[in-house]
Amino acid sequence: MPITLEQIRDNNSKARQLLQRTREQHFAVGAFNIDNQETLIAIAKAAQKLNSPVMVELSKNEVQSMGLQNVREMVDNYKAEFGIEMYINLDHSPTVEDCKAAIDAGYEFIHIDISQGNHDASDEEIINGTREVVEYAKYTGAVVEGEPHYFGGSSDVFKEAIDYDEIKKTFSTPESAKEFIEATGIDTFAAAIGNLHGKYPVPKILDLDLLQRIRDAIDPKKFISLHGGSDTPLHYFESAAKIGVSKVNVNTDLRFAFRTTMDEVLDENPDQYAVVKLMPEVENAVQKVVEEKISVFNSTGKAVI
Repeated sequence: MPITLEQIRDNNSKARQLLQRTREQHFAVGAFNIDNQETLIAIAKAAQKLNSPVMVELSKNEVQSMGLQNVREMVDNYKAEFGIEMYINLDHSPTVEDCKAAIDAGYEFIHIDISQGNHDASDEEIINGTREVVEYAKYTGAVVEGEPHYFGGSSDVFKEAIDYDEIKKTFSTPESAKEFIEATGIDTFAAAIGNLHGKYPVPKILDLDLLQRIRDAIDPKKFISLHGGSDTPLHYFESAAKIGVSKVNVNTDLRFAFRTTMDEVLDENPDQYAVVKLMPEVENAVQKVVEEKISVFNSTGKAVI
């Protein structure tokens, strides 16, 4: 059953309060991608165990697979069952229409990313589309995130090393971050400081000095997110939370744990066709990854129920 407008606005108010707490208490919220129910359960169990607020998030392919409204109801069910603080983020949504649908469905966090659908989108197209979502979200109070250009990588496991000379060309700057926020009115700015989607054969390197300059340059009431939270040395996130990052996205590490553990349990149980009986071990592997991230994001014990 769809939630009411009153419930949506109440949830969105709590979501905004959460982001304010991240700044006051120097922690970041983990935003964990889901593409199946088992991953959602693993995230919920980790949140309950560590008393941490969490976001679950899904991008366009995951929405198409699981259903926008279905996920809303699943999250509400597990939030009540586990007694946790949990929200939904629409991740890298490429169209204004998709964002509006998620806002109507009661998603608390909306990431509009025009460049995801069109890597060659002009600055004007990105700003206008982002601003349209910001205006639409005012009716329910949903938190809107945006970025001024295409973000590198994907949620895959890569064999090639990172070409940082090329990546640095796409880094955010304090000036461009400030200008984009002021032009669009977004609540959260997705910063590019060396963070990349996916797993690579070499560690990612984040420019924390640049992150600090961005934080100092933008409106203190605005928030910063980091995408590409997988396969990154954990100390970067400890520092980023202290600097003022409010949200870190994690996808590939969860998928990698899910897939590799599933392969192992399938090999160990060749005659077991009731796959549901094999899932507890897979869920446990994903849960361990979520718990590790929660710990370095400093969100343990920060939930408000």
